[in-house]
Amino acid sequence: MQKITFRTSSLIALFFVLGLIVVIGVFLYYQREMPVKSEMPAPPPPLAYGIRLDSVAIAYGTVADGQNLSTILSSYASEDAVEYIARDTKEIFDVRKIKAGNRYARIFSKDTTRRTLYFIYEINPIDYIIYDLRDSVKVHKDKKKVTRLVKTATGTIKSSLWSCFVENKLDVNLGLALSDVYAWTIDFYGLQKGDNFKVIYEEIFVDGKLVGIDRILASKFQNNGKDFYAYHFEQNGKGSYFDDKGQSLQRSFLKAPLKFSRISSRFSRSRMHPILRIARPHFGVDYAAPRGTPVVALGDGHVNEAGFHGGYGRFISIRHNSTYTTTYAHLSGYAKGLKPGLHVQQGQVIGFVGSSGLSTGSHLDFRVYRNETPTDPLKLESPPSTPVESANLERYRQLVAKMNKELEK
Repeated sequence: MQKITFRTSSLIALFFVLGLIVVIGVFLYYQREMPVKSEMPAPPPPLAYGIRLDSVAIAYGTVADGQNLSTILSSYASEDAVEYIARDTKEIFDVRKIKAGNRYARIFSKDTTRRTLYFIYEINPIDYIIYDLRDSVKVHKDKKKVTRLVKTATGTIKSSLWSCFVENKLDVNLGLALSDVYAWTIDFYGLQKGDNFKVIYEEIFVDGKLVGIDRILASKFQNNGKDFYAYHFEQNGKGSYFDDKGQSLQRSFLKAPLKFSRISSRFSRSRMHPILRIARPHFGVDYAAPRGTPVVALGDGHVNEAGFHGGYGRFISIRHNSTYTTTYAHLSGYAKGLKPGLHVQQGQVIGFVGSSGLSTGSHLDFRVYRNETPTDPLKLESPPSTPVESANLERYRQLVAKMNKELEK
């Protein structure tokens, strides 16, 4: 019998091992769990204004100066349709309120006719009007999906609230909102260096883009060493701001008739007149502000006078009730439609800062009369409005406790 060499035995062993590996591999391959075949669903068609765009096309435009609905739609809809929209859909949206710079969209068929199916006008970044032109004209108002993000901002006053927001690169619209919240309780012309604030607010996003500030949820403003709290709370379907004791922050009068200026002259029994050069009483407060700055009514009331009044120049007098009257002098002009007898609301623009009459520069001479007697506007006290109702106090206390955890951090 021929002997098997070492080399031959090694090759036999190698082939045996390789064969064994192949057998095991085949066995494992057929024993594996086979994946279940499934079809991947097609992605949903894109949407715009709640309308599917899988079988139509969309084009966007911007309202130009001088354009109106008729000029925009004249190429896309019949005259009858445009006339119907302008005449019979005012309760939904008055087309005369279309503004230059606002965006609109046209959704049309993809065939050769390119027939307009929908026309959409964006009232603002959130609200829009849909004109359905497919058959008989249908009109409805809708909103884009809004995402809210709660944020916190803090600041310390060095000179003014406006400067503080600019220096800290905060949204100045938040500053305006904050001044509105405290309009009845803090004199923003009397802020001191070192005054500080912390505010919790909501930013709103549409289509992933920041479109503005929705509202202030809570805030703490330290002014002259005293803490002023504000909390947004809803009762009876209406939201308002209340302090830490549940008292309304709204008063019968605003603290001042204009925003972000400075006091150039205060209430005085004897002041040197800048033009006449004689000492005489100055029963008001002068607010230095650029020409054209809006002036608002300090409270609800009726216009007594609106016209040129001697040295006061262009002048407005408003009677608020049987006790109080306010006057606004040296104006550059009046709000559209302002006239004696007109009812005005608190915060409504009534005129614009100027330098008419005996005046050395652009400013507002603002005066308050109590029972026909002049009183210092900066010392005017006004009773608070309706507080948190007793039935809602427990819910309000829970809100305050929750917000204070963030405000006191």
